[in-house]
Amino acid sequence: MVVEEVAVAGNEMSLSNMVLGFYEEAGDGESWPDGAAGLGDGGSDDEESGGAESRAFWKEQRSQLHEALAKMSSAERRIQADAEEAIREMHAAGAGAGACSCASRTAAVAAAGCRGCALRFLAERLRDAGYNSAICRSKWPRSPDIPSGEHSYVDVVVPTRSGKAVRVVIEPSFRGEFEMARGGAEYRALVAALPEVFVGRAERLRGVVRAMCAAAKQCARESGMHMAPWRKQRYMEAKWLATPSAERVVAPGAAAAVAVGSPETDRQKLPPPPKFRASMLTLDFGGRTAVEVV
Repeated sequence: MVVEEVAVAGNEMSLSNMVLGFYEEAGDGESWPDGAAGLGDGGSDDEESGGAESRAFWKEQRSQLHEALAKMSSAERRIQADAEEAIREMHAAGAGAGACSCASRTAAVAAAGCRGCALRFLAERLRDAGYNSAICRSKWPRSPDIPSGEHSYVDVVVPTRSGKAVRVVIEPSFRGEFEMARGGAEYRALVAALPEVFVGRAERLRGVVRAMCAAAKQCARESGMHMAPWRKQRYMEAKWLATPSAERVVAPGAAAAVAVGSPETDRQKLPPPPKFRASMLTLDFGGRTAVEVV
């Protein structure tokens, strides 16, 4: 079964990351004022106080991140296991031969597999396993505090025993979304604690993003760096929770492409799910939903 391809090539993503990394290194905006990083001339008492506050902050962020990551239902765990298995299958087959089919790919991209084809492969394998899976593409406009952008990922829409539907986001390179070229040791430890493949509902994803973006802000403050707008919480959330809508692209014949809005602000009819395996009939989401079928 073939899914309509989302044209987000790996070389384009790499170039984008290089550009963002360059500006982050250069600090093209305002930096934190002198002394904001705990390096002022207030004396040893101020330094000790600043050090204690920094340690308390990072301890709190580790706790918040652990709590957000731990809130995982049994259904999310099953989806994550199947997603990770699909990714292992893709890598074992060779990303170039098994996943990437772009006619215009370069030799480097063919060897690693472009992101668009990798997402298509993942969505197909999950659909073969019985999930209502598709590729989503979020777009958001520029605002005074963040630039415009777009991002592609995979989602799964699953039913619950209450008759409602829950939308689960799948990001196969989640850890890489938060890496910083000049991140401090505490921030790098938080990044290392993130799963490479994230699977979760909107509220769980939002909790992780909130903790990581607060950590990025503190990291920039302590290092005296400019806080890049693409590190802000609103920008990071827009990648997976864009408002008012994200395009959901499914396989021809499975259902027409529809606009799936933000779970909190734009509830719309979802395409009818395919037949699920017996294990999918007893999903446990704690009675909470992100998307309601009306």
